[in-house]
Amino acid sequence: MLTIGQLADYAAVTTKAIRHYHERGLLAEPGRDSSGYRRYTAEHAVLLVKIRTLAQAGVPLARIKDLLDADQETLTAAIAEVDQDLEERIEQLRRTREQLAQLHGGDRLFVSPQVADYLDDLRRLGVSERQRRLERDGWILMQTASPEDASIWIAEKAELLADPEFRDLYLEHDAAYDWSPDDDRLPGLAERTRDWFGRHHSRSEGRPVNNPAIARLAAQSQAGASSPAWDRLARLMNDRPGIKGA
Repeated sequence: MLTIGQLADYAAVTTKAIRHYHERGLLAEPGRDSSGYRRYTAEHAVLLVKIRTLAQAGVPLARIKDLLDADQETLTAAIAEVDQDLEERIEQLRRTREQLAQLHGGDRLFVSPQVADYLDDLRRLGVSERQRRLERDGWILMQTASPEDASIWIAEKAELLADPEFRDLYLEHDAAYDWSPDDDRLPGLAERTRDWFGRHHSRSEGRPVNNPAIARLAAQSQAGASSPAWDRLARLMNDRPGIKGA
């Protein structure tokens, strides 16, 4: 006869594990002797070793009870199923590790390589982190809702950024976020922006969007998407219909 401590030592488990197996109905609790101690038999020891072996092999506790007295065919089929579950978990863990490995790349964890390259270009140009975050979050929304649209737009945006005049406008629009809405530079910026867009045709402009609701959300619902100066700039630019901001 064994005490719970002796049984735990024999089976190389903890007394806490034995009590948990009692609670789960895997291992019957023996009665107490005259001294008030539970005494375990060899049958308990054999059963505990079986439970421990199955648990260590990855069999969920919820399934162990049915397998303890299963025939060989049933046990083999159950183990094969558990093995398949483990394979799937291993694959999921592998993908998770790959994602974690990308964390050092910052934005690259959340957006496509093309968008990440574009965001890197914005940082090199000196674009504010506020504007970069605004762009990044917009691209996250768009590429999740409509990858095809996002792929076309990011290609065009990258081309625009290669234009020195567009880059200057972009940087000035970024800086204008913090200007006073009465700043006398705003009318000139609006005029230069209208002029630039009047001379350049957008390939994606007028193209139907697969998910217009998300497009509006990306454009309008992000924190920092507007400021008093930007609101006035938009009004100045809209004095001539059909002109978009930088």
